[in-house]
Amino acid sequence: MSTDAVVVGSGPNGLAAAITLAQRGLSVTVLEGHDEIGGGTRTSELTVPGVLHDMCSAIHPFGVGSPYLRSLPLADHGLVWRWPEIDLAHPLDDGTAAVMLRSIDETATGLGADGDRWRGVFGPLARQYDDLAPEVLGPVAHLPRRPVLLGRFGLRAALPADVLARRFATEAARALFAGCAAHICRPLDRPSTAAVGTMLIAAGHRHGWPVAEGGSRAITDALASLLRSMGGRVETGVQVRSVADLPDARLMLFDTTPTAFADIAGDRLPPRRARSLRRWRYGVAAYKIDLAVRGGVPWTAEPCRRAGTVHVGGTFEEIADAEAEAARGVLPARPFVLVGQQYLADPTRSAGDVHPVWAYAHVPHAYAGDATDLVLDQIERFAPGLRERIVGQHVTGPADFAAYNPNYVGGDIAAGTNTVRQLLVRPRPTLDPYATGMPGAFLCSSSTPPGAGVHGMCGHRAALRALQDR
Repeated sequence: MSTDAVVVGSGPNGLAAAITLAQRGLSVTVLEGHDEIGGGTRTSELTVPGVLHDMCSAIHPFGVGSPYLRSLPLADHGLVWRWPEIDLAHPLDDGTAAVMLRSIDETATGLGADGDRWRGVFGPLARQYDDLAPEVLGPVAHLPRRPVLLGRFGLRAALPADVLARRFATEAARALFAGCAAHICRPLDRPSTAAVGTMLIAAGHRHGWPVAEGGSRAITDALASLLRSMGGRVETGVQVRSVADLPDARLMLFDTTPTAFADIAGDRLPPRRARSLRRWRYGVAAYKIDLAVRGGVPWTAEPCRRAGTVHVGGTFEEIADAEAEAARGVLPARPFVLVGQQYLADPTRSAGDVHPVWAYAHVPHAYAGDATDLVLDQIERFAPGLRERIVGQHVTGPADFAAYNPNYVGGDIAAGTNTVRQLLVRPRPTLDPYATGMPGAFLCSSSTPPGAGVHGMCGHRAALRALQDR
């Protein structure tokens, strides 16, 4: 088989890398070890026939707002975005819920006394999100085109989340921010833990938090279709354990973790570079429960019944405690739980009145126990009677995630912990983060800048870097 470039892995980053190369006239072959493409964007019937569950990624504010994905004609290849009535709700014990809508003004109105503060913190970034995204969704070390805007984001992003939360006086606003900040999967009193939450909120107020019609697999199906239309090839069921398993190609891009690449490269990688890549560290794990629920989740707070995403964890302090415990290796008694109700935006995922509910908690890295009751108890805290409506259930623990996708080491679905060091110099200390030290070989996974998320920017930027060596 003759090809100019080979890409290992068919997740969004691998496919984005392949398309970027194909756009420049290269012949490209993508190799996928699984029988199905998609990495973290697969969708399956896990519980009840006809009920579609996203296997990992589910809600896509970074996807719909991705500078690269937005440049592609993915709608022509079947990708349709759908938005729920309410993007995000965060229930509290008094029966109310904080609500984030695409409109920042309507969100601010709902936050009462904190409305002006919310608008002041996130409004400027949301209004200029399309200029901000190309600056943030890439290597930290770069020459910015919008230095003032990037600096404004940096002043917020560098803060510990608990410091930024002090700008809000009400429990509702603090909790709403906490749930977004907790996506960074680190203790919320650490520097830079405000970064992901700030970016998610800005993206939400600019583009919303949509889902892909038919499941997240529709994103990679569209990418693969586009690639094939450009002459690219995708081969599944191909295990790559060493460079010897690859066809001859001038360029090789790896949608893998740094440690997996070091294993594949073997003695072709300089020892010092191999040691550097093997220092990559992984973080807390996901413990996921997919439910088939007749009639939907009986949330006490009515806005949660209309929200595509529900963050379950109570107050800022409760979420911060749970995240700190998981990072210390302790299973939280009340874990932070992310709940997806994608069917509210995309009814094609349901079978009659039986709906898919997607939920996962942050648990310690490589946790091997059973956290099912803890997760369900936490949801029932705000939705009493949930268990009576469950007609199907599927559990994916950390070991299952690692088996499902080798990039999810120990159940870490971010493919690397977001410490300050690994945010700033991922995957190793260098100004050339996609190069590996092996001629013609580049990393393009979410372990490279800008990190996790279905945006394709890691793959796109890695491919642009590889083209410089062509």
